[in-house]
Amino acid sequence: MELYNSIIRKVEELAGSSTPRRCPYDPQGAWEDTGSFELVMLRDAAYELGGSSKPAVNFTCVTTSAQLVVRDEILVFGPDLTELRGDSAYARIALLRVGDIESDDEDDTEQAFRAIQDMDFVKYHVFPKGYMIRTSSESNREQVRLSSAALKKGISFRAVGNDFIRQYKQNPNILAVKLIFITAPDADYAALEQEAKTVRDITMSLSKILEGMPTDCGSCNLKPICDEVEGMRELHFGKEKHTTE
Repeated sequence: MELYNSIIRKVEELAGSSTPRRCPYDPQGAWEDTGSFELVMLRDAAYELGGSSKPAVNFTCVTTSAQLVVRDEILVFGPDLTELRGDSAYARIALLRVGDIESDDEDDTEQAFRAIQDMDFVKYHVFPKGYMIRTSSESNREQVRLSSAALKKGISFRAVGNDFIRQYKQNPNILAVKLIFITAPDADYAALEQEAKTVRDITMSLSKILEGMPTDCGSCNLKPICDEVEGMRELHFGKEKHTTE
């Protein structure tokens, strides 16, 4: 599964000029997870990531490349949670390495693509204590309200990242996770938002292709994605071939 590779290669270039802090995954260092949505009232909040109409970008990319996602790790570009002094621009990007889940059998391939889409749903099942996440799949936003109590206890992106990765690792298809947090002032959030839109378009296109689409490129609304994303056109016509055989 290489459809997202070109996006994965761009991510760190868009994350700002600072050298990231790299932290290996440590499940024992995960922040406490409440197991369900916890409301953080505004009066109890220290600040918001993506607050005051600042950027708040989120997307997930899947690859089979061990070169692009080498190991389980957390990267932090910009100030950590205890270093921020107010509302901040923010991005959280999950890069997932999976096994060879593709197959020449059409039914197996469809199940593989469905599994890839399901991997993104992990973000709806992570509830770090004092770290209220509000996610919009339509706008690719993930806004976070951080409680003053969690800040006083020393919450960090490393601890929150460990919680996220622990949840991702429950899926046997996921072999490694590179989780990237960005608060750097010089990060290109507009470009990251555009990459998030491309990821969403690819995922939507996969769903449509699996349902069966015409091969007349001139009349197909997927043409811009096929032109932009390497491997999408081959997938499109390969699916059509299976359908007509």
